Amino acid sequence: MRYSQLARRAGVPVAAAVLGALVATPALADVTVSPTTAYQGGAENLTLHVTNDGAQPIHTITVKFRDDTPLAEAYPLSVPDWAPKITMRKISTPLTTVHGDNKTTDVAASITWLAMPGKDLQPGKSTDLAVAVGPLPQLSSIQLDVATTLPDGKAGPALTSPTLTLTPDPTGQKAAHAHSINGGSGTTAGEQAAQEAELFQAAIEEAGRGPSIWSIGGWVVAGLALLGGAFVMWRSRHRADEEPDDSAPEEEPATEEKEPVAAGSGTSKWAYKG
Repeated sequence: MRYSQLARRAGVPVAAAVLGALVATPALADVTVSPTTAYQGGAENLTLHVTNDGAQPIHTITVKFRDDTPLAEAYPLSVPDWAPKITMRKISTPLTTVHGDNKTTDVAASITWLAMPGKDLQPGKSTDLAVAVGPLPQLSSIQLDVATTLPDGKAGPALTSPTLTLTPDPTGQKAAHAHSINGGSGTTAGEQAAQEAELFQAAIEEAGRGPSIWSIGGWVVAGLALLGGAFVMWRSRHRADEEPDDSAPEEEPATEEKEPVAAGSGTSKWAYKG
C-alpha cells in the first residue's frame, strides 16, 4: 500500500516534468530527404523537403555536411525563389571525385539557400531544395544537418536531421557521372561554385537595401525614352495625315478650249478661251 502511494506521488512530478519539457520544446521545421536510399560510391540528386512549422518566416536554409562523412563533391541544383552559396573546407585525406581520376581536398562544409526578396518560407509552407552529391561513402548511412535563420538574422526553428540510407550497388558499378553534379551544362565544378557565390552575394545586396538611386534613375530615363518614342511616332503619323498621298493618281490638266472669232477682228483665226 505504501509502495503504491509513493509510486503515485512520484508519478505526479515526473508527468509534470515530461509535460513541461514537451511544452518548452521549440517548434520543429520538418525536413525529409528524397530519395531515402542511394548506392555507396555513387552520385545522387537529393531533394530536401522543408516545412516551416514555426510562427515566423524562414529566410535562409543551410544543410551541413558532417566532418566525419565528407563528400568529394556537393553542389546545389537550380530551384526557384532561392539563391545558393557553398562554403568549402579543407580535409587532410584526399577524396576521389565523381570523375574518377581526380582527387580533391576541398569539400563542401555546407550549402546555404537565401530566399529571394519577398520569397521567405512562410509559416505552414514548404519548399524543395535540390543538391547533387557524390561519390557517397562506403557507409550504411549519412545524416544531413539542417539549420535556418529568420529575416532578422536570428536562429530559426529547430530542424530534424534527415538520414540517407546507403546500400551496395548490386551491379558493382558506380553510378557517378559528371551530369549528376553539374546538370549536363558543361560548367565545371569550380565555375559553378563561383557563379553560385556571385548570385548569392547579389541576392544579399538586393535583399539588404531598397532600390538604389542608379536603378531609380535608370527607370526614369527609360520612361522618358519611352514617352519620347511615343511622341515621335504620333508626330510622324500626324504629318502623314496632313501630306497628300503620293500614290493617288495625278489629275490631268484641263484642256483649254478654242473658239472661233469673227474675221477682221485683227487677231488670228483661233484664240484661246481664258
